[in-house]
Amino acid sequence: MLRAHALSGLSHGFLGRVGGVSTGLYAGLNVGLGSDDDREAILRNRDIARDAVLPGGSLITVRQVHSPDVVTVSAPVPEDERPAADALVTDRPGLLLGILTADCVPVLFADAAASVVGAAHAGWKGALTGVTDRTLDAMEALGADRANIACAIGPCISRASYEVGEDFALRFEDADPDNERFFLAGREGHRMFDIEAYVAHRLAAAGVHRVEALGEDTCSQPDRFFSYRRSCLRGEQGYGRQISLIGLSG
Repeated sequence: MLRAHALSGLSHGFLGRVGGVSTGLYAGLNVGLGSDDDREAILRNRDIARDAVLPGGSLITVRQVHSPDVVTVSAPVPEDERPAADALVTDRPGLLLGILTADCVPVLFADAAASVVGAAHAGWKGALTGVTDRTLDAMEALGADRANIACAIGPCISRASYEVGEDFALRFEDADPDNERFFLAGREGHRMFDIEAYVAHRLAAAGVHRVEALGEDTCSQPDRFFSYRRSCLRGEQGYGRQISLIGLSG
């Protein structure tokens, strides 16, 4: 499990695939309810992850849909009632917010002084349409001050592994011409996208003064992380998901 200096003193962690009870293609700590892994193994892995970060806490995740939508949670949410959203915020102790990823960008947020935390899943669609901005807004609605919010960006696909087409890059440049800097030339008709840097930029532009990026590439480290892109390159029939967690202790 990786922790961020920016969130020191808070219950949080970026858990990769190491540990857990899943086997075969999903070997390790697969927590993805949407995968074809054995459901009992997935649920056990989710319990293991929860207890590693906030023992006795209530793990809450969402049904991620690559949106900018954020939910504010004030009580435990049953797994079969997970709302469709891509970020969560809370000010209630004992609730552990979880975001699942397999190359997309997990972002954990905290205003320790206001006792407000958040977690966001920033795939390229959510990142472009403002999921991190909306998470900050939702935290401020609970009494946080973005000038006091620290953010940590966890393991995600790196620029060296993230080849995209020209049309993809133009979507970002149409939104802001300065976004060209997050793309490097690749093979003909393609570019390499630094989504980690883009998300860090969005957070800084939104007024966050402390942003820590862990710089871990999910795609190139099969023993440590699950990766959708890697599973596609290998022609595998499925892929696991890792979880990033943050919560307030009681």
